[in-house]
Amino acid sequence: MHLPKAELHLHIEGTLEPELAFELAARNGITLAYADTEQLRKAYLFDDLQSFLDLYYGLMAVLRTEEDFEELADAYLARAAAQGVRHAEIFFDPQAHTARGVPFATVVEGLGRALDRSEERHGVSTRLIMCFLRDQSAESAMATLEAAKPHLHRITGVGLDSAEVGHPPAKFAAVYEAAGALGLRKVAHAGEEGPAAYVREALDVLGVERIDHGLRCVEDPDLVERLVRERVPLTLCPLSNVRLRAVDVLAEHPLPRMMAAGLLCTVNSDDPAYFGGYAGDNFLAVQEALGLHQEQLRELARNSFEAAFLDGGPEEEALRARYLAEVAAYTFP
Repeated sequence: MHLPKAELHLHIEGTLEPELAFELAARNGITLAYADTEQLRKAYLFDDLQSFLDLYYGLMAVLRTEEDFEELADAYLARAAAQGVRHAEIFFDPQAHTARGVPFATVVEGLGRALDRSEERHGVSTRLIMCFLRDQSAESAMATLEAAKPHLHRITGVGLDSAEVGHPPAKFAAVYEAAGALGLRKVAHAGEEGPAAYVREALDVLGVERIDHGLRCVEDPDLVERLVRERVPLTLCPLSNVRLRAVDVLAEHPLPRMMAAGLLCTVNSDDPAYFGGYAGDNFLAVQEALGLHQEQLRELARNSFEAAFLDGGPEEEALRARYLAEVAAYTFP
C-alpha cells in the first residue's frame, strides 16, 4: 500500500533478506548453516520471540564491514520507499555486533552512509535509534552508551529490545537517565510478551515518549485510559505479532478495539524479512483481515507522522506538515 506513512518500529538487522545474507556470507568468507535461500526461508517459522531471536542473532554473523551495513540499510530504504514510507526511524543493536568483534563505529558509520543519502536517493527522511539488549546487563548498556558518544550526531534516541520476559524496564533506569542527560529521545519495547505492567514501568521509570508494541496494554483499562489521556504513541507490528504468536491469527488482533478506545496507534513492520512483509504489506494485511476502512488507514498514517521525532525545529515541523498534507491528499486506488 502506497499511502504515505512513517515507519517508527523497524530493526535494520531484521531487514536482512536471505538473498543478501548469502551474498554477504560469500563476500566475508562465512558458511551459513543452510544450503540455499529456500532452506533459509523455511527456517522463518517461529514458536515465540526467543525462537526468532536465535535465528536473528545467528544470521548477523554475515554483517562485518561498513559496506555490509550500508548495503543492508540501502536495501531496506528502497523497499520501504516503494511501499509509501516517507520517514523511517530505524533501530540498530550495537551490542549484537560489538560482541562479535565488529567495532561500534563500523556499524553506525556504515548505516549512516546510507541514511545520509536517503532523502536524495529514496525520498525518505530518517532517524537512527540505538537499542540496548534487555537480556544483557545494565552495565553493558551503559558501556554501549559511552561508546556512542563520539557518534551522537548520528543518533536521535535510545530504545530497548530483545527478550522481554524477566527483563523489566527498571533494570535500565540509570542508562536511560544518562541518555536523557545527553539529549537523546527515549522509547522502549514493552507489553509484547511482557505484561502491561512493563508498559507502566517504561513510562514511569524510563520516561519514554513512545511504547514499542504495547499490545498487552488492553489487559489494563486504567493503563489504556492513561495512554489515551497522555497521547502516548504505540508502534504496533501486526504481522510480527502473528509470526511470534502474540496473537493467533491476524483477524483476532486488537488494533480496531485499540483505535476505537482512542489510543494513538501506528502500524509498522518490526523485522520484515522474517515476519512476512514491510510497512505497506502490514497496512494491506490489517485492512483485509480486520476490515479497516480507508479513513482508519489514513488515521494510522497520520498518527505515524504525529508520533515521529520531527520536532527539532521549524524545518522538521515543516517536514511533518508536508507529510501530513500528503496523507490528507492521498487517493486510495
